[in-house]
Amino acid sequence: MTQHRSLLELRRRFPSDFIWGAATSAFQIEGAARADGKGLSIWDEFCRQPGAIVDGSNGDVACDHYHRLEADLDLIADLGVNAYRFSISWPRVQPLGSGAVNEAGLAFYERLVDGLLERNIQPYATLYHWDLPIELQQRQAGWLARDTALRFAEYAHVVTRRLGDRMASIATHNEPWVTAILGHEQGIFAPGIRNRRVAYQVAHHVLVSHGLAMQAIRQAGTQADVGIVLNMSPVSPATDSELDAFHARLEDGKLVRWYSDAVLKGEYPRDILEHLGADAPVVQEGDAALIGQPIDFLGINYYHPTVSSSANPASPVSSSTAAVTHMGWEVAPQSLAALLLRLKRDYTLPPIFITENGAAYEDHVVDGHIDDESRRAYIESHIAAVADVIRQGVNMKGYFVWSLLDNFEWAQGYAKRFGIIHVDYATQKRTVKKSGQWYRALLHAQPQPDSQ
Repeated sequence: MTQHRSLLELRRRFPSDFIWGAATSAFQIEGAARADGKGLSIWDEFCRQPGAIVDGSNGDVACDHYHRLEADLDLIADLGVNAYRFSISWPRVQPLGSGAVNEAGLAFYERLVDGLLERNIQPYATLYHWDLPIELQQRQAGWLARDTALRFAEYAHVVTRRLGDRMASIATHNEPWVTAILGHEQGIFAPGIRNRRVAYQVAHHVLVSHGLAMQAIRQAGTQADVGIVLNMSPVSPATDSELDAFHARLEDGKLVRWYSDAVLKGEYPRDILEHLGADAPVVQEGDAALIGQPIDFLGINYYHPTVSSSANPASPVSSSTAAVTHMGWEVAPQSLAALLLRLKRDYTLPPIFITENGAAYEDHVVDGHIDDESRRAYIESHIAAVADVIRQGVNMKGYFVWSLLDNFEWAQGYAKRFGIIHVDYATQKRTVKKSGQWYRALLHAQPQPDSQ
């Protein structure tokens, strides 16, 4: 009874039309890497580079979602979510990144969208979650070429013409910072390049492609809301020193302001342009307005705070005593609230969604059950933080837990589990964890209208 009351109390803190969902991405769950005409992506290639993936694995099978679609849709429906966020694989739809469309690939996403709607679940699609068609990377250096932004807009138009009449929401990109910095400066994600000048030109071209895709989506005709998803983390200095404060400001500029200023203000932060110097991107006339055109929503992916110092520009943990996840990321729901309040203060915001939030922990299957209390507590505390900022006037519209399923966790392979549903990769058996059971109970806790 106490737990039921607390679930009701938490639900009462949210408006009745709040969107509750779970999120995934194509490369991480679909598998079927070469099935039915699908082309290869830069991640298919990256997985085959020795040492690139911690456990030497790849996404060839992953969760085999492509072949288990109906059963997975039933699992989603059983959770009680009213929305599902997924990404569309560009090389599944356009194997070469341009030109011919793969009908079988589009048909898969049509089955996915229609299956969601049949179960009264709103489809929230993301057009790009890092799986660039390998042909574009090999032929023209991928996002370093401005032409890739034009090809992306064509792909966005193709998808919207086919599915736009049934979408609730379309995000152009997931986390451009990851595409640019992890993929092209640090080189720890596909395509594995280490060059700061290249990284920031890529960052600019990805944002240009966002602007072009926004136009293409709207021209294709859809009632769906259109926006972008950015990963964000509040950055604080490790000490009170002026030097650490300087480094924290710089890190905030590169992680948060570079993307949010471009999208929400139509400009890049001046201090970061000065910091980059000769590595600053080439920007054409009209690009700023294109990138800064109004969006219908902003998706925010949040996992942990960032602490910056002269010795360590970006640490995901503030102290040796802080509680951390299996990724080594600090558990700090108060930092999510601080981030959202900062955005409200600094920008004129569209409606906001938390499009990813969750935690990796080591799971143990005992008699067919997974008691992942740490993950459950993480999710509950961050949902409560969202409720706190709603009360303080932030226009929050929805929350998507990451992730629906354990999956291929990029450079970590299958060594890290974020799912609220456990996947036995040998058998593909799905088991709802304690965190998933709690989330389902929360979503089924229905306050009476007069109690809101």
